[in-house]
Amino acid sequence: MHRRSFLRGTGGAIAALTFAENASAQNNGTIRIGSDIPYRPFEYRTKTGELVGFDVDIANAVFEGQLDRNYEFVQTSFDTIIPSLNNGNFRVIMSAMTITPERSKQVDFSDPYFTAYQTVLILKNSDITSLQDLKGETVAVQKGTTGEAAAQDLKKQFNGDLTIDSYDQIPGAFSALGNNQAAAVINDNTVNAEFAQQNDNVTFLKGEGAAQEQGKENAPPYLTLTVEEYGIAFRKNDDQLKNQVNDALSTIRDNGTYDELYNKYFQTPGGTTSG
Repeated sequence: MHRRSFLRGTGGAIAALTFAENASAQNNGTIRIGSDIPYRPFEYRTKTGELVGFDVDIANAVFEGQLDRNYEFVQTSFDTIIPSLNNGNFRVIMSAMTITPERSKQVDFSDPYFTAYQTVLILKNSDITSLQDLKGETVAVQKGTTGEAAAQDLKKQFNGDLTIDSYDQIPGAFSALGNNQAAAVINDNTVNAEFAQQNDNVTFLKGEGAAQEQGKENAPPYLTLTVEEYGIAFRKNDDQLKNQVNDALSTIRDNGTYDELYNKYFQTPGGTTSG
């Protein structure tokens, strides 16, 4: 039985549901999953409209494969995704979401299921050769992300001499780079890598950074600003489902399913894209 479905937007019928109705449905029925789409390769649609990606496949392995539950993805903006979760629009968040202390005040997280790094994507013909070269330039980021936070930290290092343009979704930031409206995009490494694989005119800013400083195995061969862990987010006190999901994540790691899915999206002929 194919249990996956997809809802576009969080308005309309979803907004009409009361929190109590949602809670009742969630206890026994379909698990609604909030996600910012597209964020390739974690969640995106093919040309035929099919929803695919690493998060999508992990959701299938966890909810259908291990918990025998129906599930559906609900498209929502990343910068409002936590309030939407807490308002009862969906049961969990799976959206390449980094576990941070600030977010942990608002939601509970599963055990980490993915390691990511904030990185800097530039044009190949750019004069930018080091992080310091971004001083006085414009960088593009997605609203509400740890990429935006990394850019804000960099702005502090530059004593304010950095312009940050924040976009609702990451394709807008990539377009700004391609149109020379920004000197760089600061974003998760695997998402930047996916874009770079499809666009020959962009590349990662090189250099050693946070991954090397923390002694990470298989550290990416480019500059990393942060080391982060993704988690599945739950409303506070949704402990039963969180514990079930943690058990399921542990099982798919142990039985090889996780590695199979990881290699499907991040293994390349030249090696792995560290994540």
